[in-house]
Amino acid sequence: MDIEVLTDKKLELEIVLHGEKHGLCNALRKILMEDDDVQYAVYGIDHPLIGEPTMTIKTKQKKNAKNSLLKAAKTLKEETDEFKSLIEEI
Repeated sequence: MDIEVLTDKKLELEIVLHGEKHGLCNALRKILMEDDDVQYAVYGIDHPLIGEPTMTIKTKQKKNAKNSLLKAAKTLKEETDEFKSLIEEI
């Protein structure tokens, strides 16, 4: 996966997630929207076959959008590691 930054402001971050589809983007969006510091997190894919997701994160007041994305990515990793260990126990 490659990440291309389109907009990088303190309260807003817009990125393209090259090589990804709905799975990762939807999981990140869900975790970001659970964060009280995030005003909104959305993503879109312009073309269903060849499009790549563009994600926009907007934070409240003086919170850094990059930090919110990093926090969400760490949370997602922890949740997938926990899921993996549960599957391995079966």
